[in-house]
Amino acid sequence: MKELNSNIGQTLRSYLRVLKLTKKPSREEFLTIAKVAGLGILAIGFVGFIIYVLLVELPRMV
Repeated sequence: MKELNSNIGQTLRSYLRVLKLTKKPSREEFLTIAKVAGLGILAIGFVGFIIYVLLVELPRMV
């Protein structure tokens, strides 16, 4: 039990250390991250749409 408490305490200390190192992103950093994430979502959606068309709609046309 004592070992478990020690492990939990050590884990919490490492989490707190990481949180202390973080900082709030500037507006420019946030917008850049949002644009990249948005483009990634659109790219994955486009790939999914192409796969759908190839596997479902194209056989119906033939």
